[in-house]
Amino acid sequence: MGTDRRWITAYATFAVFTLLAGQFWRNLLGWWGFGIVAGLVLIGAVVLLVQVRPKWIWRRVPKSTLVFVLLATLSIAWSFYPGASALGVAITLATTLTAVSLVLCLSWTQFVRRLGAALKWVLGLSLAFELWVAIFVGGPVLPNFPDFEVTGEQLPMAFYWSRGLLFDGGPIEGIVANRNLLGMIALLALIVFGARLAAGSVRRFPGIAWIVVAGGVMALTRSATVLLVGVIVVVAFAFALWARRVGPDRRARVYWTAAASLAASVALVAVFWGRLLGALGKSEDLTGRFDIWNSVIGLAAERPWFGWGWVGYWVPWVEPFDDLAVRKGVTYLQAHNAWLDVWMQLGVIGLLAFASIVIGALWRSWFLAVDRPMDAAGQPLPHSAAAFVPLLLVVALIGQGLAESRILVESGWMLLIAVAWSTKWRQWEHEPLPADPVPLPARVALPAPADGTTRPFDTLDER
Repeated sequence: MGTDRRWITAYATFAVFTLLAGQFWRNLLGWWGFGIVAGLVLIGAVVLLVQVRPKWIWRRVPKSTLVFVLLATLSIAWSFYPGASALGVAITLATTLTAVSLVLCLSWTQFVRRLGAALKWVLGLSLAFELWVAIFVGGPVLPNFPDFEVTGEQLPMAFYWSRGLLFDGGPIEGIVANRNLLGMIALLALIVFGARLAAGSVRRFPGIAWIVVAGGVMALTRSATVLLVGVIVVVAFAFALWARRVGPDRRARVYWTAAASLAASVALVAVFWGRLLGALGKSEDLTGRFDIWNSVIGLAAERPWFGWGWVGYWVPWVEPFDDLAVRKGVTYLQAHNAWLDVWMQLGVIGLLAFASIVIGALWRSWFLAVDRPMDAAGQPLPHSAAAFVPLLLVVALIGQGLAESRILVESGWMLLIAVAWSTKWRQWEHEPLPADPVPLPARVALPAPADGTTRPFDTLDER
């Protein structure tokens, strides 16, 4: 059992790290190296399922996920780019399988611990990498295996792994080579670290230290997108706290206030749009997003119902993605809006399936966060800060999805599926989201259960 525990812990952390920082492997090892790493993650997911053999209960399965991946697979038949669609479907299926294996073979608490460990690795390596670039390079750094032609001319800054601006106060890109992505990772870390600290599941000093690190990284990215997403997360958290305190009988005013606040926010944004963009350092077209959105909408309107075929992250070697979104010499490979991306690729039908996944995950995570948990006998249990994690993760992904399409690929899709499946599973059993056990020194054994059964993890590992 000790070996099993160690390999499960190591694999889960490695898999989540790879999904969070795929660009790190691509920049470090090239596409072939990344393919090997991704293959190891997929093989590990299969081995994990075979070894643990989790129960499969049909009523606990989110059917919307199956509908979406089935539609994506069928879209190969009518795709304008069938080869690229087949590749995109394979990647989506592999990511989905990895996410499902993690949430079925680990409890949600264990999954959050592995997510937290992977986030620490990304943040720590990003700071170390930026420090190395600033000290020893003193300027921009290209990937080890660039997938573009390197000439003596000045390249677009988006091509660089890091711009070496740590000592200038940023923006920094970290190992993931993108300040918006690194900022989002830091925001996810703030959610996870903050909830675990509030729940008393980590020691106080390390917990506070990692919150400071995550906050510092988020500030150094200087990402306006992530800042706005952070505001949305804070507002959602405030409303969830309010709903939790007033109880189920008096939540109508919470919902009415939320609706009014949303309407007022939209009106204020519309009135003060220019000033808001100026304060955030954004151009009037949101750094070229308006042009990209117009191009995507025009393409989607040509095939509105079933789309052009699923591809996930755009591939630059096929039409129409080779010149659909080009700005300042950079070919962008996403619509910078997840909903427009899904509409273009899978049409209105795919958009409905995707909305079902998102709304279902949001709905279930909301009530999981605000309702008092019950034990098997129906007796109320104390609230835990850990129950906020699924809700805030989904809210962050939805907010990011308005300006980025990351929710459709890699870590975004993994987290969405993880929350969707774990919350659906919990609808049919009396299993609240407790805090982790009170932290003990690393590798301290827990007492065996009185009934002689074994737990997936019998030791606490705070790595």
